[in-house]
Amino acid sequence: MLKKRWVYFNDAFIPWEEATVHVASHSFARGSAIFEVLSLHETRFEPMIFRLDEHVSRLFQSARFLEMKMPVTPESLQDRVKETVRKNGMKKGVIKIICCYPEIALDILPPSAPLTVIIFVVNPDEDLPEFKAAEKPEASACISRWRKLDPQTVPVEAKASANYLNGMMARMEAKKRGFDQAILLDTQGFVAEGGTESVFMVKNGVLMTPIGGTILQSITRKSLLEVSSAKGIETREMRILPQLFLEADEVFLSCTPLKVLPLMRIDDRSLPGASGPVVKTLVAMMQKIIEGEDQAFEKWRFPVNGVYPIQGSI
Repeated sequence: MLKKRWVYFNDAFIPWEEATVHVASHSFARGSAIFEVLSLHETRFEPMIFRLDEHVSRLFQSARFLEMKMPVTPESLQDRVKETVRKNGMKKGVIKIICCYPEIALDILPPSAPLTVIIFVVNPDEDLPEFKAAEKPEASACISRWRKLDPQTVPVEAKASANYLNGMMARMEAKKRGFDQAILLDTQGFVAEGGTESVFMVKNGVLMTPIGGTILQSITRKSLLEVSSAKGIETREMRILPQLFLEADEVFLSCTPLKVLPLMRIDDRSLPGASGPVVKTLVAMMQKIIEGEDQAFEKWRFPVNGVYPIQGSI
């Protein structure tokens, strides 16, 4: 099915197989690309994008962190994302925005030109069966020997391609050890995040997650904290030592494609996984929001075909 997809590439739609950059491009050789991954949901009304404004805002923030020039405005980029979904006739799936330097460059310094914007959307059910097959309703995880990138070395809050070598190494280690996911500690020994996921744990009904500063400011993480607080679940952002995994009643990860991924095991300890009460509550609440059944969070839903006001500012 991928051959049937259209890719937005610098103000034009081109066939999937033509969406390429040269192997000598700066972003390919140096990892100088920023990106966002968004979720597209099929609802009873029309397809909707979850928190489109927040993802666009974070993309522009990544550009500022790395002193990159964006060639579009936040408002026009939102329009281009919706247009890409419509062009492909998609109802559900994953959207990816990539901003890169396609110019050929050997120097470590990036080109002075503005970034090139690329947008594509795929449905894992149809387009990426291997990715879909790897999804599980619950997972196992281990504490990785690799540490999360330190904020004094690179801007860890920039969603930059080069930063993800860190998570890749941790996930590879986890697979070798027989686990699905990896959890990284920061350089001071506190819990940071997963390879591409945020980490949550529950103890005595309190939802806890690592505080910002050494982690990516995840939009799904932010959403879960806001929803939990609004629904009366006590939340805490704090420095978490890995020993707390031995005491937690529930542990789960979160990311864009999977809003809540329960853990049934962490290292040698068994956990309730998907049967945990807080996990079950959060899964149900997020599904209601996505379906438009919770009007308190209606501003998070961006209909693909409807006219929706820009939420927030850049």
